Amino acid sequence: MAKQRVVVGLSGGVDSAVSAWLLKQQGFDVVGLFMKNWEDDDNSEFCSSNIDFVDAAAVADVIGIDIEHVNFAADYKDRVFAEFLREHRAGRTPNPDVLCNAEIKFKAFLDHALRLGAAKIATGHYARVRETSNGFQLLKGLDPAKDQSYFLHRLTQAQLARTLFPVGELHKTEVRRIAAEIGLPNAKKKDSTGICFIGERPFREFLNRYLAHAPGPMLDERGREVGRHLGLSFYTLGQRQGLGIGGVKGGEQSGGDGLHAPWFVAAKDMQHNVLRVVQGHEHPALLAPRLAADDCSWVAGQPPAAGHLAAKTRYRQADAGCRFTPAGDGFELQFEQPQWAVTPGQSAVLYDGDVCLGGGVIASAEVLAPLAPALPPAAKRPRRHLPQRSPA
Repeated sequence: MAKQRVVVGLSGGVDSAVSAWLLKQQGFDVVGLFMKNWEDDDNSEFCSSNIDFVDAAAVADVIGIDIEHVNFAADYKDRVFAEFLREHRAGRTPNPDVLCNAEIKFKAFLDHALRLGAAKIATGHYARVRETSNGFQLLKGLDPAKDQSYFLHRLTQAQLARTLFPVGELHKTEVRRIAAEIGLPNAKKKDSTGICFIGERPFREFLNRYLAHAPGPMLDERGREVGRHLGLSFYTLGQRQGLGIGGVKGGEQSGGDGLHAPWFVAAKDMQHNVLRVVQGHEHPALLAPRLAADDCSWVAGQPPAAGHLAAKTRYRQADAGCRFTPAGDGFELQFEQPQWAVTPGQSAVLYDGDVCLGGGVIASAEVLAPLAPALPPAAKRPRRHLPQRSPA
């Protein structure tokens, strides 16, 4: 009987490498596939694609599997990067990793793998798939520090039916141990961070090449100008670094305690090109008890019933208890505790225990202390002259 073929996305990292080895140990016909998703600056110091392919090929050699190099850069640019730029120009903060999984890794890659005769695909994500009488469920990875179900919440029943996550049952320490034990050349390779096409380079430096500059004022909660921004697209809610303004010593903004309270981005006024900033991590303008989301995707194919669930509004955030209410084509969440820096463009992902239900893109959030709309600077008024007194 022929072995069932599984095509594994080999990224050059240790998680996908151990995934491939585990599947081969389980008796599958394993084929590695390296996805090239970006090629605008292959030769720059920040693009690790060439190094990653060398590492993936070395892994395939040790495990004893074939590897294919496939270029998805055109698909990525059309389906992921173009949307990434559109969202930034609109003042939102998109999550390209979510879109990349839905459009490239589990669509373009899956289609290619099926053409290679694969029964299933596999990746090194820390998540799990469970088949039930009602279909497939997406579960959190067993390592709570590495769980990546947040990035996978837009996967469909058809995609989950064809997907394996071999390291989802393991902790990262165990994955590293296995890699070292079997002599994988990337056993100690550092985990990749940041967005795949940006790499380790400064985020603003990269966006400078694609987004127009429109500098403008930074205003505090009372409408006073405290600095200048370089363009609203370069900032996100909750951002502290890179504002170029220090804390204010003493005074009502910092409670009069003589401390330098840090500034955070609280809102972006696109109409007037104004960046609103506030002082203090727990400022009420940064805390949202409610949000509205749209552009939904549900793992089961339909939304859950209204009721109590848990949600994440950003990766690496603890699950937050909330009341889920479907609303038209989207939904609303009412949190038990206000959530910090809820950001339009990011994903609100719903959970029932370990089961990831799906989610949507945050459209708006209601904060505890909304900032008054920033008004354009008043026109300079002509000086009023007192009438001259007639000589006595």
